[in-house]
Amino acid sequence: MTQPHPPTGAALLDQLRAALTRYVILPTDQAADAVTLWIATSHAQPAMAHAPRLVIRGPEKRCGKSRLLDIVEATCHNPFITVNSSSAAVYRSITADPPTILVDEADTIFGPKADGNEDLRGLLNAGHQRNRPAKRYDANSNTVLSIPTFAMAALAGIGTMPDTIEDRAVIVRMRRRAPGETAAPYRHRRDRTPLRDLAAALNQWLREDLHVLEESEPAMPVEDRAADTWEPLVIIADHAGGTWPDRARAAAIALTAEADDNGRPSAGLRLLSDCRTAFGADTALPTAVLLERLKADPEGGWAEHGATGLTPRKLGVMLSEYDIRSANIRFPAGQAKGYQRADFADAWARYCPALDPLPEGDVVPFERGIRPNRPNLVSAGQRGTESIPGTG
Repeated sequence: MTQPHPPTGAALLDQLRAALTRYVILPTDQAADAVTLWIATSHAQPAMAHAPRLVIRGPEKRCGKSRLLDIVEATCHNPFITVNSSSAAVYRSITADPPTILVDEADTIFGPKADGNEDLRGLLNAGHQRNRPAKRYDANSNTVLSIPTFAMAALAGIGTMPDTIEDRAVIVRMRRRAPGETAAPYRHRRDRTPLRDLAAALNQWLREDLHVLEESEPAMPVEDRAADTWEPLVIIADHAGGTWPDRARAAAIALTAEADDNGRPSAGLRLLSDCRTAFGADTALPTAVLLERLKADPEGGWAEHGATGLTPRKLGVMLSEYDIRSANIRFPAGQAKGYQRADFADAWARYCPALDPLPEGDVVPFERGIRPNRPNLVSAGQRGTESIPGTG
């Protein structure tokens, strides 16, 4: 009797996608393709240079986040699911052939009421790339231990995850089912076994070709960190063939663009953008005026940034990360500490490229260390038009 041929890679991905969409209503076709490829990639982790994160998030409860994580758990490689494991336990669970880390209710770990969980966040950040072990000192043996961190991870929760995690993630924004949208109920005892059989078939297919996958260098439709994150998924799609190579690249473009459009920018990027608005047509502003304008924007949140709102010191610390510093500047009402538009030009060009070009003209600062003679004579709305050189 002739033995049936095993399904092709494309057929296995089709089966996996069908299982996903049977139990879960995903927001878009591209999201369904992305999750399918992410799960398949987990079975080929030893061949990959990066371990993309999967962030499953929704604005409210009952958006299907945990159900999607159930299907991921049933079909991924060696699932390690946790709600409240210690960082040490997670670290010790990662081996040369790592498990797939699944974190439910991640908003309780990284949300505003959490303690920060910096150890776990550090693991999730470092573990995105190979050869980024954690170092720990063992007093008993008087040696430094190297603990592997490389492992794929999926996190489900309400709201956004930390920027450093989402920047390394395929992000799926779940939503509640609309009237008329239906999904099959998932029962662990009944449904998990056939899904684990599908996982075994995926594992067998991909583990036989790890050396081929490891040498793959696919053409990528995205760049930089996004390319690092999506490359493993594109490698799997190219290996599967059929329609999957085109679908993988379409998903990468769509979900990356969605993250850029709807993702939460870091506080530093928001500050740069809001400073651009605050400057208006002015070429220089006193620090007091810049802060006043920033805090006047109710959507900026700077009036509530810290216990008393954004302070001159905190403003200086945040801007110094972009090599922007205050200087002593002569304004019509007298000398005061302030900022020049020209000092923002490089940061705006690098981090806010969508902004309009800078107008001509700038204001040259005093030399560092000069104290203004009349620091409190600047009122809102005055435009810096002159500067004088420092006298030592």
